[in-house]
Amino acid sequence: MLFDPESVAVIGATPKEGKVGYAILNNLKNFKGKVYAINPKYREVLGFPCYPSILDAPEVELAVIAVPAKAVNPVLEQCGEKGVKYAVVITAGFREAGKEGAKLEKEMVEICRKYGIKLVGPNCLGIINTHNGLNATFASTQPKPGNIAFLSQSGAFIIAVMEYFKNTNEGFSKIVSMGNKAVLDEADIMEMLKGDPYTDVIMLYIEGINDGRKFMDVAEKVGRVKPVVAMKSGKTDAGAKAASSHTGSIAGSYQACFAAFRQSGVIPADSPEDLFDFARLLSKYRDVGGGVAIVTNSGGPGVMAADAIESYGLKMASFSKETIEKLREMLPPEANIYNPVDVLGDADAERYVKAVECVADDENVGTIIAITVPTARLSFEEAARFRINKPHVICFMGWDKSDFFDPVRAVRALSSLYQYSKFRRRGEKTYREFSFDRNRVREAMKSINPFDILKVIGIPTPEYGVARTADEALEVADRIGYPVAMKVLGDIMHKTDVGCVKLNVNRDEVKKAFVEIIANAERLGDVRIDGVLIQKMVEGGREVIVGMKRDASFGPLMMFGLGGIYVEVFRDVTFRIAPVSEGDAMDMIREVKAYKLLKGVRGERPSDIKSIAEVIMKLSQLSLEFPEIVEMEINPLRVFESGCSALDFKIRLKSKS
Repeated sequence: MLFDPESVAVIGATPKEGKVGYAILNNLKNFKGKVYAINPKYREVLGFPCYPSILDAPEVELAVIAVPAKAVNPVLEQCGEKGVKYAVVITAGFREAGKEGAKLEKEMVEICRKYGIKLVGPNCLGIINTHNGLNATFASTQPKPGNIAFLSQSGAFIIAVMEYFKNTNEGFSKIVSMGNKAVLDEADIMEMLKGDPYTDVIMLYIEGINDGRKFMDVAEKVGRVKPVVAMKSGKTDAGAKAASSHTGSIAGSYQACFAAFRQSGVIPADSPEDLFDFARLLSKYRDVGGGVAIVTNSGGPGVMAADAIESYGLKMASFSKETIEKLREMLPPEANIYNPVDVLGDADAERYVKAVECVADDENVGTIIAITVPTARLSFEEAARFRINKPHVICFMGWDKSDFFDPVRAVRALSSLYQYSKFRRRGEKTYREFSFDRNRVREAMKSINPFDILKVIGIPTPEYGVARTADEALEVADRIGYPVAMKVLGDIMHKTDVGCVKLNVNRDEVKKAFVEIIANAERLGDVRIDGVLIQKMVEGGREVIVGMKRDASFGPLMMFGLGGIYVEVFRDVTFRIAPVSEGDAMDMIREVKAYKLLKGVRGERPSDIKSIAEVIMKLSQLSLEFPEIVEMEINPLRVFESGCSALDFKIRLKSKS
């Protein structure tokens, strides 16, 4: 196996200090298996037997390659002939280095496919298994054994993390620097770690994901067994500037990755601090139920924690009558016996411990944040001696053995536990399948009017027609009935801003409105104009947006949010990867701030939320069945007390080369 080989060969080993081949071999001194050096110049290196080539060595399971880039593939070919099944290529100078390097990496992949070699790298730091002494890296730090596996696309970040943890009592089970991910990627490594008895949580640092679908499938399966915490760098997406819809301009690779995390149960971290905090907590605890209880000897930090609990979407625990009575009996009259419990600044460790244990016995309490500040009356060491069997974090402000100094940070860490617990309790997803006539959809895609597509897939629209002359416009409007809305058809963005939309048009205004719309469109220069769309004017309801942008890694990325002209201003939106289940669609709607409006405020009747969910799911299915759709967007989708109606629809298809 990759992490438990019986024998390791370092190709490019050298006795010269400062060289990568020296550092790797030196780091393998504590490995419990056999180690061979490969270099034609020597017979022995650092006490290990040395062979001219891998072909001359005894049987080898894992080859660690640290030779110049142009020599890697010939060496890898020899590994294949030798029967080596696992390889780690430390060497840089491949895809990351330009055209020639990319060609070498392609050849590398072909060699691995030919011989069935599972390869980590190239351009990586290496791999570590702390439980058998396997340190096949050139790092200068030996990490302590622990129960957290750490996978990173950045080798430099791994070195920094190992250095950071060096002076703590914490350690790692496995460490993998993935580098260019030419063969094995994070999904492959996670699958290997799923059954690893030494790993309780997997921590990821990701810069990009090549196969999003594979990642989601593996992450969800692994996440059912052990938590996966991930930090994704690169929140900005310059490519979105070229998008042709609101969805395209807002949706980027980070949004796709974050949506994928959420759907597959991966706990997202926004910073290295969160990454470590979440992994530490999830390495101790799994499931949690009930609210959060705070016990403190100082009101201020207790209020900080309470505020953070609401900010992070958690709930304060409501104590039972029995708990309140017990607290009343054991605490001074001035103490606060409700959540957060304040035992007061004159409390000694005994009073504090009793309060924590009392609160922990309450069945309404799921987790506890134990907060203290230093006083002459209270010893941190003694105050930490409470015995409880529920998940908890210690926030003893000023104590070097505390989990956290900052109460807000403690709450943020706890939120990861609640997220993971919610994922574990989530049942099987239900996907609705709508009956689309694929041939009719393809015919509708050829139409100049994108509304024809919505009509075929059963998304309600106002009655409409297309006019190419002013006289045709009057005929269409007479048939539809007044007032009407009129808008240009063609490849024009933000039609309202350039005078290409007219609303509440009456019969005597139709011809004039048509002429003005066409004239305003023609002033824009070289743009396609297909006529004017005329629709029955629709009043009332709430405006939302439903859109899709195809992500290079994850496929169709669905968006929902507050619609109309303010979508890019307020960006009250949320995302999911298609296919979108019924539960996913409802969660998308609940997540936006506009949900409060959709539920009805100040006596207003609620909007038909189920009809929105159906639109989201229909566009999700459409995007999967027709991969030529690059972007599409209904904005606004007007939602009423019963039903909804798509007032504007844009779609962009893949250009034919």
